Amino acid sequence: MSDDDALAAEFETHRSRLQAVAYRMLGNTHEADDAVQETWLRLHRTDGIDNLGGWLTTVVSRVCLDMLRSRTSKREDELTEAIAYDATVDGSSEGDPELEAELADSVERALHVVLQSLTPAERLAFVLHDLFAVPFDDIAAIIGRSPAATRQLASRARRRVQQPDAPRDTADRQVVKAFLQASRNGDFEGLLALLDPGAVVLADAAAVQMGSQALVTGAQGVAETFVGRARAAKAADLDGAPGAAWQLHGETKVVFGFTVVDGLITEIELLADPDLLGPQRVQLV
Repeated sequence: MSDDDALAAEFETHRSRLQAVAYRMLGNTHEADDAVQETWLRLHRTDGIDNLGGWLTTVVSRVCLDMLRSRTSKREDELTEAIAYDATVDGSSEGDPELEAELADSVERALHVVLQSLTPAERLAFVLHDLFAVPFDDIAAIIGRSPAATRQLASRARRRVQQPDAPRDTADRQVVKAFLQASRNGDFEGLLALLDPGAVVLADAAAVQMGSQALVTGAQGVAETFVGRARAAKAADLDGAPGAAWQLHGETKVVFGFTVVDGLITEIELLADPDLLGPQRVQLV
């Protein structure tokens, strides 16, 4: 057996899982097939992979994320297929028709809501973590967010699945709005009141090159970093979540992603990597 044949045979052992991930992400088998095929092509061009299963899951997820972000309309087509994959990857429900039917129906309804209401990043975090048990650290690397922010994306998606008619993040948006206002006004105590004691600021490499600190820890340090310094920031959505953006001549240069837990800000991400600042991810509000 040639090396190519061996690689193809090994890829086939992962195909059903990749197809399931892509289908849940994209909502139809044709696009899922395209995503899996693109994953195979990338594998064929790559050498020296230690963990093939993990690598394939990461790549197919990134391919699906790119496909979702490239869609010109936020409205998804209604599902046209009644088929739903098993809810468990390991097939542990096999042999119990009633449980299988219940799980399949639950996944189909959840998938429908996800396709209709979630942003691409929310969808990926929800599908990979809740349906495929992928760790948040791994998902964070795929979407370019911190593990804490990724966990919040999955949590928000889960709430939308469970309560599809609930308003989106109204309380979190009010917290972010109040934080930006306190920053503009130089209200140090106001900032402290909105920050978790263990709050952190994380900056990506591009933001560090622009002068930001890579890491600021503790509410005191975070408040000192932002007091009087958000005058040019505009309210924005980042991956559908409340945040802020700094623009120059109409071009987004830095975005601020907020993680809010129980009414307090636990993490602020400063992202300046141009690859993370496209209009599909950042929208002024």
